[in-house]
Amino acid sequence: MAETIVKSPAKTVIIGPDRPFVIIGERINPTGRKKLAAEMLAGDFSRVVNDAIAQVAAGAHILDVNAGMGVANANEVEPEIMVEAIKQVQAVVDAPICIDSSVIPALQAGLKAAWGKPIVNSVTGEESHMEAILPLVAERGAVVIAITHDENGISYDAKERFAVAKKIVKRAERYGIPPEDILIDPLAMPAGAVPGSAKTLFEIVRMVNDELGCNVTCGASNISFGLPNRKALNAAFVAMAIAAGMTSAITNPLEPEIMMSIKAADALMGRDDNCAAWIMANRPKPTEAEGGSRRRSRRRPRRTG
Repeated sequence: MAETIVKSPAKTVIIGPDRPFVIIGERINPTGRKKLAAEMLAGDFSRVVNDAIAQVAAGAHILDVNAGMGVANANEVEPEIMVEAIKQVQAVVDAPICIDSSVIPALQAGLKAAWGKPIVNSVTGEESHMEAILPLVAERGAVVIAITHDENGISYDAKERFAVAKKIVKRAERYGIPPEDILIDPLAMPAGAVPGSAKTLFEIVRMVNDELGCNVTCGASNISFGLPNRKALNAAFVAMAIAAGMTSAITNPLEPEIMMSIKAADALMGRDDNCAAWIMANRPKPTEAEGGSRRRSRRRPRRTG
């Protein structure tokens, strides 16, 4: 399977089966975050900047930037917000950008604002969507996320979703987009609503690896939607997806459970040389409490009576 290269001016990220798992930070997304949405609409990008810095510090390799406000005049509003969000992010971190929008003018504007070789998130198997987005991706030489649904909606059948993936890859070839510049998204459906959804996704991942030669990603947090203890489910799901052949995911690097699970999977899959990253992540660190206990133990006992 080929390697997918994503770049900023200062950083190159390589996604591939023999590489450490790539984390695409999901936090810069106003969907479900009313406060962030209101701030971005008002021109306040301080939370966007803080989220960008925190995610990279936590281990994100690429940052997803979403400007979906859910407003009626999205075609007019979202392009401007997308551009400003990308500019703000690029000013404080060197991570490559994943431009995330269902609004085509916002994707166009984001492609102009993003430096290097970004990711476009996303294209579906719908004819109108492919014809509108794939030429933009080809012209820029970007990477594109291919979501496995089309005019018929999202199938629960692994073979049907895989057929949509094949259709997108074949259409992309017409525009000169090679398989290595396509990240297939098999769609992580909520396990609480769609029994066996993770098993179906793992099937599609293996089919993509065997037949298409594309790398695979997904919105990992979707798997636990509506269920308790989401962090534990997300961590287990990501580790299992890595074992099935997934090479990247859009997820939250600020969740220690997920990050530790990814590091463990990389070590067990032989993608962490000498388990160095695992050892570093689990190196004991003296805490302030321990230091305080040691200092207190040296004090003389107080006299009584």
